[in-house]
Amino acid sequence: MWSADSFVQDVSAGAWVHDALSRFADGHRGTVVGDVVPPVFEAYARVLHPAHRRIGPAAGEVEAVTWGEVAEANGRIAHPLMEWDFITAAPHRGRGQAGLWDEGPAIGDLDGATARALIGVLASFTATAGRCWFAIWEGNSVLDDVRDRAGRMQAGWMGMFLIADAITAADSRFRSLLSPNLWWPQDRAWCVATNIDLMASYVGGARQCIEAILASPDLEAFEVEAEMSVQWDSDSINLRPERF
Repeated sequence: MWSADSFVQDVSAGAWVHDALSRFADGHRGTVVGDVVPPVFEAYARVLHPAHRRIGPAAGEVEAVTWGEVAEANGRIAHPLMEWDFITAAPHRGRGQAGLWDEGPAIGDLDGATARALIGVLASFTATAGRCWFAIWEGNSVLDDVRDRAGRMQAGWMGMFLIADAITAADSRFRSLLSPNLWWPQDRAWCVATNIDLMASYVGGARQCIEAILASPDLEAFEVEAEMSVQWDSDSINLRPERF
């Protein structure tokens, strides 16, 4: 369980995040990449949360399924702004497709395998992997007991609590509890954002860092730009589904 001692009281380490998000905002809230991850980096990647397919009788025995695999099976086109509703065909949303996928991508949650793959890449692009910051949205119900006692930072329109730990905490410390919504190293070489409403995480960093993410065989990622939409209907290539 989380306690007030888990969070730092001095949240000044997160001031740059709020400053960057606020300066970029222009009457919109959470609609483009630059509203989600600080728009101060050379390049950006959209890391898709995988779907899962059951592979055995045991509960929880699953394997990851990429969006590209689902798009191809449904005659859709995989591209940087594809959206889950657009590639699954509306009647299948949330119900799975036999033999293809049983559980859709997690919303607002970075699964352990994806977190570990990101850590493996990002650790090489910071000099402060042992000192990172993890911000968690204050609205998570598991934080009800500490909300009045933890230091609070602002990140754009969202209030967050802040934890200091090594980069490996993005997997080990948060596994099975909740994902950090923002995490970055002390030297601010990159930043990862997992928004509470999205099926993908966004990473900002140097060009070489983003290229390494795109090249990772363990990540399904596409390059995006700060001005690109993150909305459910941002897919302008595949057939628009009925909204329900």
